[in-house]
Amino acid sequence: MTVRASVCMAAYNGSRYIEEQIQSILDDLGMNDELIVVDDRSKDGTADLVEGMDDPRIRFYRSPENCGYVRTFSKAAEMARGKYVFLADQDDIWVAGRTELLIRELRDHAVVAGNVAIFGGAPVPADWSLKARDSSRRLRNIVGTLIGYRPYYGCAMGFRRDFSDVVLPMPKYLYESHDLWIALVANLAGEMQHVEDPPVLYRRLHEDNETPRGWRSPRQIARARLMLFRCLLTATARLRDHKRAVRSQQAQN
Repeated sequence: MTVRASVCMAAYNGSRYIEEQIQSILDDLGMNDELIVVDDRSKDGTADLVEGMDDPRIRFYRSPENCGYVRTFSKAAEMARGKYVFLADQDDIWVAGRTELLIRELRDHAVVAGNVAIFGGAPVPADWSLKARDSSRRLRNIVGTLIGYRPYYGCAMGFRRDFSDVVLPMPKYLYESHDLWIALVANLAGEMQHVEDPPVLYRRLHEDNETPRGWRSPRQIARARLMLFRCLLTATARLRDHKRAVRSQQAQN
């Protein structure tokens, strides 16, 4: 079977919301799509719950050790067989029509980033939303990502698999912000497209959420920014190799 779209989910202690999220994803997928769930050695019943869901489109993998959400997302994305690869958090809700909406944009762009609407509120973009007109403003987007005012959310992002040699594997030094890594790569390559209609209902912080809580210390902020600058160097090298590979393939054809 030729797989069209692969949805990649990192799961960890998510039994409270994950079944609802998985159902919203499956309802939006076609029969030639797949949902890859990698469990990061959960301590609750998450793994058993997902494994017990009866749908042939679900591919489930139990990690033998806890690797953190960045490594887990990377593992799930590396398992993808589809032409289009999407990321999904375990505790949100997919908006109906999301898959088709993002695939339309991915036909002309290697990476797409959508906005989020807040779960329980109106289905409109949050105040900090991305604007479609900013999609091609590469330098502004890169600076905004480094500083922290460009709102890229992995749960609303996707990329074409022919661009995966740049995105994957995610750098080993990346301990957080896999979404910002993808955003930097896409903007550096000039392959980013913003989608204003929210494709996901985002669940704000709760006790099971992996998003860091509270204010960060200056040291933590500096460490995170240095990591992102390092990401720029890695992305530059990978894009150079990607372009060489594309040129070589074109020459052979």
